[in-house]
Amino acid sequence: MQASGLSDLGRPTRADLAAALDWWRLAGVDGDWLDAPQSWLAPAASAAPAARTAAPVVEAAPALPGGGPAAWPTELAQFAQWWLETPDLAPAGVPRLAPVGPAEPPLMIVAAMPGADDHDALLSGRSGRLLDGFLAAAGYSREAVYCASALPARIAAPDWAALAAQGLGEVLRHHCALVRPQRVILFGEAGISALLGHAPPHKSTHLPPINHDGPMIPALYGYDLDAMVARPALKAGLWSRWLDWIAA
Repeated sequence: MQASGLSDLGRPTRADLAAALDWWRLAGVDGDWLDAPQSWLAPAASAAPAARTAAPVVEAAPALPGGGPAAWPTELAQFAQWWLETPDLAPAGVPRLAPVGPAEPPLMIVAAMPGADDHDALLSGRSGRLLDGFLAAAGYSREAVYCASALPARIAAPDWAALAAQGLGEVLRHHCALVRPQRVILFGEAGISALLGHAPPHKSTHLPPINHDGPMIPALYGYDLDAMVARPALKAGLWSRWLDWIAA
């Protein structure tokens, strides 16, 4: 004869288990309980250890073009070839034009970049002819001055701030130090000012002197030569600033 509520093997049946659960449910027990006592007033344990403060990330200074100053030419005679061949000075496949002129000239001319119609030589197009007129009026010949550009190739809409961050301004300072001119005129004031890290040129008639581990070189800005070709009225402003500069 079976014991009431148990199977013939003495194990509880499904009906036994269901009846037991119903009994506890009717008694008000409807959750899972632990035998160990718990203090409800104890401070809650931290869910996770505090995250370790990450060490600040120190960004490495961007590498200067051409391997940096230690690898740059130390003689002016070496510069033109380096200017034409160093890969990270200009985009690949864009024609470059070399600077030309004597060392230690009375005047160095720096264009922002080669002119739109400078095909065979720097400043050989319309902007160069305008420059020749200015030089003749100022008492110089083209052969007596050193002509260069801040960029070796003409590129559309250059990002001057980005080029300065890449170190092209330092290359220009180094170039001026190799030339050792008595004075320098920089045409394309907005771009070259940004390249050299100077304040906007409309705040002053003169740029701060250029210095790169050598004598200070007095600097005068001028509008971009291509802009003066398109707007001849700008030439009067350049001539006025030139007269004030040489009289100072």
